[in-house]
Amino acid sequence: MNTSGVTLRLLDKADKEILKLPRTVKGAFFDFQHKFRSNPHTTGLKLQQLKGDSRLWSARVNDEYRALLLRLADDDWLIVSVKHRKDVYSRLSYGVNQVTGGIEYVDLEVVEDSVLRRLPAPPAQAPASAEPSTPAQPEPARPLFADWSDEQLSDLGVAESLLPVIRTLATEDQLLGLVEYAPQLTGEVLLALFDGASYDDVLDQVTRPVAATEPVDPDDFEAAAQRPATVVTTTDDALKEALESGDFGRWKVFLHPTQARLVERRYNGPARVGGGPGTGKTIVALHRVRHLVRQLPPGRDKPVLLTTYNKNLAADLRARLLELGGEELLSRVEVSHVDQLALRVVREAEPGNGKQAIDDSRAVREWRGLLDELGEDGWDAEFLHDEWTQVILGQAVGTRTDYFRARRAGRGRNIGRAERAEIWQLAERFTQRLDRLGRQTWDQVAERAARLEIGREQRIQNIARQREEAGGLDNIHLQDGSGGWLRHRYRHIVVDEAQDLRPAHWKMLRAMAPRGADDLFLVGDTHQRIYKNQVTLGSLGVNIRGRSSKLSLSYRTTRQILRSALGVLGETTYDDLDGSEETLAGYRSVLSGGLPAGHAFPDWASEREGVAALIEEWDADSDMAIPHEQIAICVPTNQMAAEMAYTLKVHGIDSVEIRSDGPNGSTGVHIGTMFRFKGLEYQRMVIAGVTDGLVPREAVNSLRDRDPVRHRHEIQRARSLLFVAATRARDSVDVFWHGKPSPFLDESWVASSAPLP
Repeated sequence: MNTSGVTLRLLDKADKEILKLPRTVKGAFFDFQHKFRSNPHTTGLKLQQLKGDSRLWSARVNDEYRALLLRLADDDWLIVSVKHRKDVYSRLSYGVNQVTGGIEYVDLEVVEDSVLRRLPAPPAQAPASAEPSTPAQPEPARPLFADWSDEQLSDLGVAESLLPVIRTLATEDQLLGLVEYAPQLTGEVLLALFDGASYDDVLDQVTRPVAATEPVDPDDFEAAAQRPATVVTTTDDALKEALESGDFGRWKVFLHPTQARLVERRYNGPARVGGGPGTGKTIVALHRVRHLVRQLPPGRDKPVLLTTYNKNLAADLRARLLELGGEELLSRVEVSHVDQLALRVVREAEPGNGKQAIDDSRAVREWRGLLDELGEDGWDAEFLHDEWTQVILGQAVGTRTDYFRARRAGRGRNIGRAERAEIWQLAERFTQRLDRLGRQTWDQVAERAARLEIGREQRIQNIARQREEAGGLDNIHLQDGSGGWLRHRYRHIVVDEAQDLRPAHWKMLRAMAPRGADDLFLVGDTHQRIYKNQVTLGSLGVNIRGRSSKLSLSYRTTRQILRSALGVLGETTYDDLDGSEETLAGYRSVLSGGLPAGHAFPDWASEREGVAALIEEWDADSDMAIPHEQIAICVPTNQMAAEMAYTLKVHGIDSVEIRSDGPNGSTGVHIGTMFRFKGLEYQRMVIAGVTDGLVPREAVNSLRDRDPVRHRHEIQRARSLLFVAATRARDSVDVFWHGKPSPFLDESWVASSAPLP
């Protein structure tokens, strides 16, 4: 029998189920799918149709386990589950979702068992009394979804087979028990309703983005398998990747339909994707790069730029892009952090510029040195540095007169004409000092690169006008000093962590790609802004109005961690990079786990001992032990990081320092300051030193009276930093402090802590 045309797919839910199986069964399953593709009717596979079902079949994986498959067509099969042979005949439900048009599969017995296990404990019986009395019967809890009809839930995309179980749900714990085994859209809809979203909001934000674009035939399983809502994998390599990598590698194989639509959409200009931590913004950016490369004509150039704000993240993006598409994909993409890119532009134009580039902290020290030399004690070095970078450099102010007219929106402290004259004179002295020392700040580099690229773009536009005036004929116009045709550096630019770029970076990037379809694609979340670079993109030539989207489903952070992390942000408002307010309304997770824990200690030394004891406790429990590389400890300062590493070493626990370019080693617990963990993720996160005066710094607290606006900005930035740290975790977050806890920690953290020893 010729079966060379057999198609075998693996449903997303089945993949998650298989990841939990013993390693030997995973290996047997990988062998099984090879044999099935060769000939599903091989005797050893024992392929047979389940009694009373026209479409569901079972096949032998090994002596103990069976694969359950839907026969979509003659030689087209979909694996929906892998079960122990004794569970093959449980109550199973499958069908085509009327909203998404995707195939859904539910094991009703597993769902019901999960819900029943989470029934609230019965109230304790009162002790027997001498006089019998009729005990008051507690009122039954009101069902969670009593306000919505079956028809409304079905219209939102909830699996109809689960409606009877949904009607029994009375607690959040029971709901989470159902969501664990329900189809993904069902879980998203129910959690959004439970979290307070209205029917119309869920319809707009959850259901419509994944709805089928054509009428759905509930009997056409073959068509259903082709729709984005049926998340499947078909190739050996993709299957092997999912099985071997576990959850950390699944992003390379599966995209949520909402993400896929953002990746593949054609935009008429710059576009932005926002969303909270763990919603897959970086995943979307990486897949967007692959999508853009696939549209390119053949060649060996690199017309796509993938950039972000620091070296550490750029290295991570390069590694992940290589994982996603191999050397073939990487060969068409320039991956660079934005300061490195700006420095290259400047050095190309100024080959003799050998100045050392210094970061903000070093620049502030140089400001202090200047003020000390001049005997100036009326100005704060950090204020002057911010004024210079955000106003003078940020607005490309070239003269003292221009500075007198420059807008200072959001700078807080009002300064008059005489004070501006003093600041301008100090700024001139500061730049002279840097020149004398052979140094330049990254802000200077970015501003110079922006001017160079804007000039390049203007020359390109002039050539285009001349060509148009000449009836389309080209003049020979060589790029200065290069011997090559003058053209934009890139065709497409993708930016990750967009909220942390400087204004000059945006001006540079805007000039680097021709204005038009799919030119700039940026992802970011201003709630995670950890630097001072507040920008309005429209004022910098990056117009994203009407082309902004938001991801709201977290794939990394559990609901329990998410709630505590959102509490860290407080009531502070955040911008959306375009002059409006951004919120995390509707941000949610379908993942569930333990509650975050707080740990209080009398001093820093005992706090470090507490962290070491916690890791030793995890290591001693076989159910909790994980590779140390999946544990991270972040602290407020470099000195505290070094002291924490020493304490762990005393306890025989290896550690790895997180530097600007990534981990300094391959084995051990990762330790670094909070800034270093942006864009990274771990199974367990320890945040230490979350003490008042450290988070936020005492210097920030001192601004409360003398510069309220600056104080507000610095507090917002400190909250964002702690929020970023807490949301790096997949499974657990433990927060440690000594003395008085940070004011950013609400009662949920403090109440969970053990008493001081």
